[in-house]
Amino acid sequence: MQLVAKLSRFYFFLFFCRLSKLPPTIFKLYLPTQHNYVPMSDPFSINGGAAVAMIGKDCVAIASDLRLGSQSLGVSNNFEKVFEFGDKTYMALTGLATDVITLRELFKFKTNLYKLREERSIEPSTLANLVSSSLYERRFGPWFVGPIVAGLSSKDNKPFICGFDSIGCIDYSHDFIVSGTATDQLYGMCEGLYEPNLEPEDLFETISQALLNAVDRDALSGWGAVVYIITKDKVVKRVLKTRQD
Repeated sequence: MQLVAKLSRFYFFLFFCRLSKLPPTIFKLYLPTQHNYVPMSDPFSINGGAAVAMIGKDCVAIASDLRLGSQSLGVSNNFEKVFEFGDKTYMALTGLATDVITLRELFKFKTNLYKLREERSIEPSTLANLVSSSLYERRFGPWFVGPIVAGLSSKDNKPFICGFDSIGCIDYSHDFIVSGTATDQLYGMCEGLYEPNLEPEDLFETISQALLNAVDRDALSGWGAVVYIITKDKVVKRVLKTRQD
């Protein structure tokens, strides 16, 4: 209503000035006030974080940074984003920290229910479909997360990795998949360092170098990293110490 009133006064003075032949500079006195609106921050970058998964020779690796922040303000350096949901099934969650925690608990509940009903651990491909359908259920009010699922099939130990958008569209990959605020940096490092059919130790070195060099170039991720190497015999977890600035 205020804008309508100001426009009405403006057009009245415009008509009055045309009749009295006043200089046009007087129009500036009656122009409606303009406001500069600041857009809301991107929910995916409020807390920061980065994650990556890679496929090797009969093995798979998944890793994430440990930073929890409020944009440029650091809050914690031990906020893990990789969670176990089966014997050889893991998922990384980047994005809004509250949604990360919510989905961690939700999928922990759903996978435990699956294990009780089916009497076996959930497969990576099954978890991927569960994540996809759960995210699509909330498509009109989505969770602000970028999940990555990685693991080995219990039947033939075939590596599996995939990523998702915020409404559940699955992005299958046969080499690597990335997520988080350091996505561009991770893509560049992975394209340069990744080689197919890497042994577990070589895969660990490759994914570690890719993640650490990527987060060094992103102000919203870093502060340490955690790497899981999943093979048919065991799962090895390693925590990497990095710069804290």
